[in-house]
Amino acid sequence: MSRKSYRRGYPVAVLVGIESDHAVLWQVFSHVAKQKQEIPLGGSRSEAKALYNFHEAIVNAMRSTLKEGVRSIIVASPSKTSYAQEFVNHIKAHHSWLNQGANKAAISTITGSASSSQQVAALTKTATFKDLISETTAKETENLLEILEKRLNASDMVFFSLQEAENFIFNPQGEGKPKPEYLMLTDEYLSKSRQKYRVQRLMQVAANKGVKARVISAKSTAGSRLTQLGGIVCLAKRE
Repeated sequence: MSRKSYRRGYPVAVLVGIESDHAVLWQVFSHVAKQKQEIPLGGSRSEAKALYNFHEAIVNAMRSTLKEGVRSIIVASPSKTSYAQEFVNHIKAHHSWLNQGANKAAISTITGSASSSQQVAALTKTATFKDLISETTAKETENLLEILEKRLNASDMVFFSLQEAENFIFNPQGEGKPKPEYLMLTDEYLSKSRQKYRVQRLMQVAANKGVKARVISAKSTAGSRLTQLGGIVCLAKRE
């Protein structure tokens, strides 16, 4: 993990700030939120096709972050507007991959503007936002726990230590062999590890190879289960 990545922390959620004529996508890390992309509304909100294309553009902008394993989405819009709920309704109607299965996203809405750095800084400091992040990521970790328990039933699908995870992720796997899909560790394991550089490097290599790396609160149900398993696991998937 680069020095810059270490300063911003690990990925926590996607924040979508929707205004009347544009949306701004933010990636929320444990220490800071970084702007990812601004998406304009090409037309009027009264035009069904323009609004549909706008919502689709937001979903497409989120895909790269979601592929990295982040499954917590917070959608913000100003008070007395329904922009956030309209977008959530669009997801429910047109994107079942975000609503169903073990890899589904945990989506919540919040009242407030998240269009500028100043607005996001103010919003993320509120108790409401902090509580919502906790609730949303808790839903996400429930989904991750379901994946973990299923893989535990297959002896060759879970690797339980830093060394095992490194060997599995760093070394190419043969054709037809299981491939790494998830790297999961608790925030407590990350903060207290005496081999922090190795852990950070593993997370960076995992991300570069398309492995979904998730840092999970040790206080959550999934975090407690991870702690029982040593604090870090790598989950494999069959090709």
